[in-house]
Parts: sequence; structure tokens; C-alpha cells
Amino acid sequence: TMNKPIILVLIWLLTFTGSGFAAQPYKAGFVTQNTKTGFLVLAPDRGFVGNEEINAVFKQFKKEYPSSLAFIGRSYNGMDSEYSNYIERAISELIQQGVSDIVAFPLFFSSSNPILNKVKRHLPIHKSAEKVRWANPMSQSYLMSQVLLDRVVEISNVPQQEKLVVLGMGAVDEKSEKTIRRELEKLIAYVKTQKPFQETQVEVYYNRGAALHKLKNKEVDEAVIHVAARKGNTLLVPFFIGPKFSNMMSMTHWLGQKFDDLNLVYNQKAIFPHPNVLTWMKKTANDFIPIKKDEVGIVIMPHGATQPYNDAVEKTIEPLRKMYKIEMAYGMGDSGTIQHAVSKLEQQGIKKIVFVRMYSLSRQFRDKTDYILGIKDHLPEGWEGSTPKKIRTSAVIKSFGGYEEDILTAEILMERIKEVSKKPSEETIVLLAHGAKEDQDDIAWRNTMKINIDWIKKQFKTPFKGIVALTLREDWQGKREVALKEIRKVIEKESRSGKVLVIANRLYGSGPYSELLKGLDYQINKKGFAPHPNLTRWLENGIEKAIGTKISVAPPLAEIKGEKFSQVSPTVLIDQ
Repeated sequence: TMNKPIILVLIWLLTFTGSGFAAQPYKAGFVTQNTKTGFLVLAPDRGFVGNEEINAVFKQFKKEYPSSLAFIGRSYNGMDSEYSNYIERAISELIQQGVSDIVAFPLFFSSSNPILNKVKRHLPIHKSAEKVRWANPMSQSYLMSQVLLDRVVEISNVPQQEKLVVLGMGAVDEKSEKTIRRELEKLIAYVKTQKPFQETQVEVYYNRGAALHKLKNKEVDEAVIHVAARKGNTLLVPFFIGPKFSNMMSMTHWLGQKFDDLNLVYNQKAIFPHPNVLTWMKKTANDFIPIKKDEVGIVIMPHGATQPYNDAVEKTIEPLRKMYKIEMAYGMGDSGTIQHAVSKLEQQGIKKIVFVRMYSLSRQFRDKTDYILGIKDHLPEGWEGSTPKKIRTSAVIKSFGGYEEDILTAEILMERIKEVSKKPSEETIVLLAHGAKEDQDDIAWRNTMKINIDWIKKQFKTPFKGIVALTLREDWQGKREVALKEIRKVIEKESRSGKVLVIANRLYGSGPYSELLKGLDYQINKKGFAPHPNLTRWLENGIEKAIGTKISVAPPLAEIKGEKFSQVSPTVLIDQ
């Protein structure tokens, strides 16, 4: 079978899975609040074994978050329903726990689920639930696409030769059918980045009792039969939160019997149980809870290189370790390294993380790392290279980067210039940076350097003969040759009528500058930016802006080598 085309059919039955309310949740962010937030977990009534699966996850969730659980069935219809008592009891449990801010937490998959929409409509009539805020349903989280990916990986052998068909259930009309289809397609899009299937498609079952359910469901059945009749293996995976009264009386078992006479390989696993369900619950809750100092962690991503480079970075960061729990993720956006750092913080009880791209410009690696962190759903169009994996985390994450875009860095440059300058009027300053691959990114880098140059010029009474911003573009041979020719030309020309001072405009050291500028008449300051207290201040300012409150326990003016921080106002940009 390894050499035959394999067709994957995943059944996504959403009749009983919850399909959550689509309202946007209130974002508590990282701002401190005085109220106690609790979670009213609303789950579909799945029967004994199914509800035991939900209870098992809820008990783990309740260990960390004030919460209560209410099962809801199809007959719920406001205060007159037998399920109203479960909601009333759950709300009372939250009040007894001292909760003053209730968040309705839908343990449902789709925003079109009719049970959940009835709960949303009627919940305000329950006492103490008039101002309940709503969290998003499961389908809104990329963590669910990872559940789907795992189920596919369990049965997939050669995706290039396989067809993936995802079947949803839970539609009651064309509108809900389109919603379920859109939600599933979004999850499949992530799966396709990791598994290049030959073909993917979505079919949607209707709920029993819906106006068109017989006709629509017959069409879906025929589609499954048609796929199974094709040459090669058909793999069938039920992926749902459906009824499960017992292991025999469950939707997965019934499906297995329904398609038993077809040429199918059947996988009985569904959404429950899966670790990402609890991870999703925690992550959703963390988006609402107020900040606590000991639940905030920091992941810092510098480029990383030789030990001297890394030591300079660590020395810059060291004062902040008195204030925050910090993990390092050296590199250029490696999913495994970032996952390791985030997981280490979570193991220490961290619920909110600030991710710092310790790179010159805020745009550097932002698209890639925000995608890996789950902050963004998609990479930009035209993305080159393999698609990185998103990390699995319950932490709420914010990110920022771009130390050269802060005037604090201009101050470091001014200091580096003063260390080698003697007669400004006879000196040409060359700020020499690494540079970028793409022309527009390199132009942006030079423009940022020019902003710093404008600030530096205002600080000197005697003007320099000249200050220029140049980039080497050193990692791309063709572009490096062009850039190096320009750099050497500038230095050679300016050195004929004065002195040229090259300032390493980079995080640490001077890289290949000395080797590449051999034979020219110039003086260089090789220090780079790190270590320097202003760089530490940039980190601290950005972290505190992301958190939304100052939680420092160290003195406000931390020191490195006896130097005090600058008092220049920060210009940190936080990614939303």
C-alpha cells in the first residue's frame, strides 16, 4: 500500500461538539485588575463516557482557574429547560468562589452550533449572568489545527499520494454549513503546510431534523462512497466531540459500523482526548485573567553566535533576571528552540509571555516568529522556504523587537563615536551595519540609521565632516560585493581629505569588517551595542509596555560596569 495512492477521509462531526459563539472575547491583556475572574464552562451533554472525558479535562483546568461546569443538551431553551438547573448551579459555584467577573467558556467547536447559540441567547436571563463575557469557540484557535494534524499524522504515510477529505457535521441551514466549511478549511490550511497532500476537500453533514438533512447527508454519504471506491486505500478518521454513552454506543463506533462494508482503514480517535484541549482551555482563560508578577515570563531571541557574542548578550540581560523569569531562544526563529524556551517557562507556572526579537529592526523575523507563536494565522504571501511549525502553548504571548528604532540606541552610537573621535570637523563617521537581503528591508534599515544620525548630529556643538549610514549585506554574496564596493569607495574618498571613523552598527563586535576593509585608511570602534545599559533599558521598557504595568523589583536605574541608564523616553513598538 505504500506505493498506492492513499485517500484520507476525516469525519468532523459537530452535531454535539460544541460550536462556539463567534463574539470576540474581551482582551484583559497584561493589565492588572482587582476583580476575580471565573469561568463558566459550558459543554455539550455527550452521555456518560463522553461527559467523563470532559470532566477529566475540566478537573485539570479547575486546579488553576476558578471555574464551574454545566452540561447543556438539545432541549435547553432558557429558564424552562431541565438544563437550566445545571447553569444556575454552576453560576452559584462561581459566586461561592468569590468570582465577580464571569466569563462564559464554550467547550464547543463551531460558532454555528445551535445548542451554544441558544445558550448565548438565554444566558443573560440567569441571575448573576447579565454581564457575562464570552470566550471564543475552539475553532478560532490554531491549537485545534494541531489536533487535526496529529490525527492525520497517525495514519498518513505518503501525503503527496494521498487525498484528504474532511467531513463536518452540525449544519442546520446553508449559513451554518458555510460557517463549518470555513472553519474546517482554516484548520486544513495549517495541516497542508506540514503535509503536502495531493488534494483536500470539505463536505458537511446536516443535523438530524434540519430541513434538508436527508438530502444533504445522502450527498455526503455518496461522496464518501465515491472516494472509497477509488483505487487505493481510503483512511477514515472521525474527528468530533460527539455523543459517547458508552464505548459501544458512541458516534465513532456507529460510524465504523456505517462504513464497515467499504474499503476503509478506520481510526476511532476524535478530538477527545487530546492534550491540546486542556492547552486551549488554559490559553483561552489566560487571555482574561489579570496579571500577576510571578506569572509573567520573558523569551529573548538574539541571533546568537560565538561565545563572546553570547556572553555580551547575557551580560546585557543579566540585570533583568532580578525582575523576570527569562529563557533564551537564540537563532533566527527556530520553532524547536522557541518551543523549548516557552515550555520551560510554562513549567514554572508562567501564563503570560513577552517574546523579544533582539534584532535591529522591528520587522526582522516578525512575520515568522509571530506565526510560530500563534500571534498571526498566516505567513505573508510569497513566503520562501518551508513553513515552520507553530508552538503548542497555553501562554498568552506578545512580542516586540527593533532596538535600533529607539533613541536609546542612538545614544550608544554617540558614545561609541566619542570613544574614538578627536576632531569632529576633520572626521567622517561611517556607521556600518549588517544589512538585509531584500532591497526594501535594506532601505528601511538605512533609514533607521539616518534617524539616529540626525539625533546624533544635534548632540555635537562642532559638526562632523560627515556621517553616513552604510550596510554590508554580508550574507548574500552578490549583494555583498556591490555593497562592499560602495563602502570601500566612500572610505577611500573621505580618507584623502580627513579621517574616517568606522563604527560597528551591530549588536556585538565588528564581524568581518576588518578583513573586508583591508588596505584602507580608517579607524574602527569594534564594540557594537552590547553590553550597554541602554540596551538593557530598551529591553525593560519594551517588556513593561507589553505587560502594561511596571512590575520591576530591581532599582529603577540598573547598572552595568557602573554606567547608569539613559533617561531618554522609549519608542518601543509592541506587536498586537
